[in-house]
Amino acid sequence: MQFGHLTAQACYQAMKAHDARFDGRFFVGVSSTRIYCRPICRVRMPQQKNCTFHPSAAAAEAAGFRPCLKCRPELAPGFAATEASAKLARTAARLIEDGVANDIDLRQIAHRIGVTDRHLRRIFSDEFGVSPVQYAQTHRLLLAKRLLTDTALPVVDVAFASGFSSVRRMNTLFAERYGFSPTRLRKEGRSEDMVDSDALTFVLPYRPPYDWSRLLAFFAMRAIPGVESIDGDGGGAYRRVIRVNRQHADSDDDAVTSGWLEVTHLPRRNALQLRFSAVLAKSSQQVLSRTKQVFDVAADPAEIAVALGALADGADGLRLPGAFDGFELAMRAILGQQVTVKAARTLATRFVDAFGEPVTSPFASLTRAFPLPSRVAQLTRDDIGRLGIVGARAEAMIAIARAVSNGELQLGGGADPAQTIAALCAIKGIGPWTAHYIAMRALAWPDAWPPQDVALLNAMNLPNTAKGQREADAIAEAWRPWRSYAVLHTWRRLEKPSAETSKEPQS
Repeated sequence: MQFGHLTAQACYQAMKAHDARFDGRFFVGVSSTRIYCRPICRVRMPQQKNCTFHPSAAAAEAAGFRPCLKCRPELAPGFAATEASAKLARTAARLIEDGVANDIDLRQIAHRIGVTDRHLRRIFSDEFGVSPVQYAQTHRLLLAKRLLTDTALPVVDVAFASGFSSVRRMNTLFAERYGFSPTRLRKEGRSEDMVDSDALTFVLPYRPPYDWSRLLAFFAMRAIPGVESIDGDGGGAYRRVIRVNRQHADSDDDAVTSGWLEVTHLPRRNALQLRFSAVLAKSSQQVLSRTKQVFDVAADPAEIAVALGALADGADGLRLPGAFDGFELAMRAILGQQVTVKAARTLATRFVDAFGEPVTSPFASLTRAFPLPSRVAQLTRDDIGRLGIVGARAEAMIAIARAVSNGELQLGGGADPAQTIAALCAIKGIGPWTAHYIAMRALAWPDAWPPQDVALLNAMNLPNTAKGQREADAIAEAWRPWRSYAVLHTWRRLEKPSAETSKEPQS
């Protein structure tokens, strides 16, 4: 259901119906007001002759429209692309939204995703209707608008947190695009979601249904005491310690800031609420982007359910659990090889207690940050082995830590799944199952299919043999490009959902 497949008439009908399935798929510019809205906007319905439709907020602004203050286009959910060129364009967009692109130029972004800058400009324009530079400008403006509306941050902090090089640059673009100043927006558009000065609060809309209880249970089973906590049952809160690096250089520990975040569910609003410590304010781009990925708010359940068919019956709101830190996820995946979830959690807890960093937070349950790659890279096999972790896994953990610290391995931020899997499998002690699992969660790859997963084969009533694997692979072809969701649905059919519990052969 891409924008290019929708006619102007179809867009207008979706707008008349306030159909939430199209929220974020397109934006409508109204010539009589010079304002652009989401298709779910509840303001007075404009005449069709006054409407033009745009594939992105950036395209609407490039056409001379300013954002609606009622429906707030910056709150529209995103969506996962499935075509190759669209995937590349959205990978670049994710780097922009993650703040990575603030410090590098277009050629570096293109190189990072494996294309030329000319090709990137072309596919980006095809997908979003604007250039990457225009997209980045709009993203910064909308993030600044959100920070001005939803937080008490000083204007100067808003400018830098949004990726602007100066307050003057932000003020100039506000005046050019929106016709008013940031200070005026702050006075007139203050949101009820802004609660205090010690934390920032944001609402993250999603497309329903959303299986919050199942996602929370998944995280609860794997939560490392001190690093993560789940308060309450199905309707509770997810909390954890996170680290962000404002300079976007994984090997530069001096730039790392630790803080806390909390995610709760707002079912009546079809949204999640994100709160995070004010110390992370200048890294709002990364915190927002990572949280959206971890909780899979951009997914379209209807589209995925169509592809999975009967497999998704009864749980079409299931989401792909991501990871706030790809390196952390990789360590946990190795610790979980050939053991139960409970045993993996025990080993991870020992690892954090031994090598993690103490932190302070308003929650008694959050006391430590997961060890940095540079810290683990300095450890020896014996250092880790004393915790009851077998030598081969200790060596694999150290090898990954060194590769991440040296910039040789990317475990997030738009990394290519195929290249990442190949790089992981080249490390002794990392097999295809572990590599696919890391790609599925750390890279939020929707089409992972971990091979030789005994739990998957059992659930599919297939033998744990080469022939059984071939049969499973053939069946899974029908589930592309959503095989990661097929894995989760298959696991949920077991009495005890699997992940780190899969018995992967030793590599």
